[in-house]
Amino acid sequence: MLTFETLNELTLKVTCTGNDTLYVKAGAFIGGESAGVNYSFEKLLLGPEGGFGQALMGSIMRRMAGENLPLMKVTMKGDSVTYYANYGQHVVIYRLEPGETISVESENLLAFTPDCDYKVRFLGKGIFSQKGLATSALTGNGKNCYVAVLSDGNPLVLSNVDTGNTITADPDAVICWIGQGNCDPSIETDVSWKNIIGQASGESYYFAWDDRKRVTVIVQPSERSGGIRVAVD
Repeated sequence: MLTFETLNELTLKVTCTGNDTLYVKAGAFIGGESAGVNYSFEKLLLGPEGGFGQALMGSIMRRMAGENLPLMKVTMKGDSVTYYANYGQHVVIYRLEPGETISVESENLLAFTPDCDYKVRFLGKGIFSQKGLATSALTGNGKNCYVAVLSDGNPLVLSNVDTGNTITADPDAVICWIGQGNCDPSIETDVSWKNIIGQASGESYYFAWDDRKRVTVIVQPSERSGGIRVAVD
């Protein structure tokens, strides 16, 4: 059994009791403690999905969607504590309930347990961010579904689960959103003649979740470069 914790906001601590496996961003291991070295690392050439066919199709889909993430599998044979980090980024942990889904940018995904179903999901068409029309999705499928994500700086957590308020966020600052069922955002635009003459506000596009989509959204205080653009059909 695995347990996730954060240390000093910048490090993921994974405690293993007995035998288990972990999927983590390749190269993210920074240290460990155990009675002898009872854990090993293996880079996944394809992905964590089921058999060879599923793993191959998953790998192809992630590459086509721009959501490919180099992963490694950590095999733990006995009690151990291992630590993971990525260039001093902040670590945020979420434990998924069965059927709950976290949609996350692949570059912000640090680690997850095998009880999470991992796949790529397409969001829609018409507007796309510099990351494309797809997102990595992990769905809870057991009792031990931990996910750790990365943030450039201390993240902002927004939720309308209890309030029903509308949440808006810059697509290039959003790390992930968590909810049940279809909780993908709508993509709102504010394009006018001012854009043409160079007088745009710089916030012409944004994600929105209204009271029909109850979610928790995690936003980092840093925007990815590239912005979002209108797709040409």
